[in-house]
Amino acid sequence: MISGSNQLEYFISPSRGKRDFLDAMSDIVEFVNEDASSKYAVVVGTDSEGTITPNGHAGLADFVSVVTVHRIGKHGRYFWKRIPDVKTFDRHDRMLKEAYYSLDLAQRVVGHLRTKLSDQLYDFEIHLDIGYNGPTKVMIQEIVGMITGNGFIARIKPESYAANKVADRHV
Repeated sequence: MISGSNQLEYFISPSRGKRDFLDAMSDIVEFVNEDASSKYAVVVGTDSEGTITPNGHAGLADFVSVVTVHRIGKHGRYFWKRIPDVKTFDRHDRMLKEAYYSLDLAQRVVGHLRTKLSDQLYDFEIHLDIGYNGPTKVMIQEIVGMITGNGFIARIKPESYAANKVADRHV
């Protein structure tokens, strides 16, 4: 379920169409089990797009979270979901919400995959749409700290492809 909503959560897979959370996780497990001798990267990221007024305040933003599974050196799959019309107050609030949505999804994904796959088969990361260039540089320590404080590896731009490339395509 989407936080604060009674609407059923679903993801879109470019190759498999509309999937609920458990279907998406089953697809990831199936993809990994097709070639268990390979190494995988499972990555969660979120990007958003909203309006920022000249005084720096925001209004509503659409968020897109993705789960990617990459068979290292080969190919991968991804699943995305939209979280529309979220009230945001400014850029800082929007970046925190991106990180929160990623963290929430990551906890659920890891919780599910740990029951189905060996931890040795995959590395897990959260990709953040922040970086040293631009206005988000002042947020790096705070947001990366929130992610690493919850036990996850955090990546920022330019290494955060799940947030700034994959999710960005669907925002």
